[in-house]
Amino acid sequence: MTNFAADGTATLPISTSVPVACSIIYGTTPEFGSLAVDMDMNGGTHTDHHPLLTNLEPETTYYFRVQGVDAAGVIYVSDVQTFTTPAQQIAEVTNLASPELGAEIIGYSSAFGGAAPEFAWGILSAFDGSSNSAWSSQGDGSNAWFEIRLGQRSHIERIEYWTRTMSNNTAQVFSFTITADDGTVYGPFDVPDANQSFAYEVDFEAETLRFEVVESNGGNTGAVEFGVYGTPLGE
Repeated sequence: MTNFAADGTATLPISTSVPVACSIIYGTTPEFGSLAVDMDMNGGTHTDHHPLLTNLEPETTYYFRVQGVDAAGVIYVSDVQTFTTPAQQIAEVTNLASPELGAEIIGYSSAFGGAAPEFAWGILSAFDGSSNSAWSSQGDGSNAWFEIRLGQRSHIERIEYWTRTMSNNTAQVFSFTITADDGTVYGPFDVPDANQSFAYEVDFEAETLRFEVVESNGGNTGAVEFGVYGTPLGE
């Protein structure tokens, strides 16, 4: 189990020797009670799986079983195993782009499946502090963008960005720009890979910001997380 987040989610990366469509049943007893499915948008059968588990409690042992179906309809079932969640660590929210600090999304290019902002693949998934969720556009590729209004005008000192990617070698952003409300464009900022969030030092004042993808390998580009750090003016 990895990436246990404050919202009670975690991922359970699984590799199978046979390509299957994968799911996990899990719960606090061997009777399970919950189901997690692979979050891969490609669907179909494959060997690397990243099901998202939800409603997990900290410091709790869970039983789980992996289940899969191959392209011929053969069903595979694992033994029952366990994992234990760690203690919950809730960090202070310092991301000025977080709705918890008054930030508001004022526009975005699209969301996969027309998802509402607060649902899976919706725009707010890029600002929820969890690496288990992501905003995904609907095939916007290098035309993906969003605009955000901070809770108040701020001195921006650092931008952080984590690109999403897909197993079919699409959806990865390689560079992006940030446009402040005075029209000044910062960047392009290069994104080395999709394995983590990257930080970019800046120095300007703004209340609204526009994020725009410059280069990508196309598809459902978006963001696992986006952060703005600095000092609200007047404080």
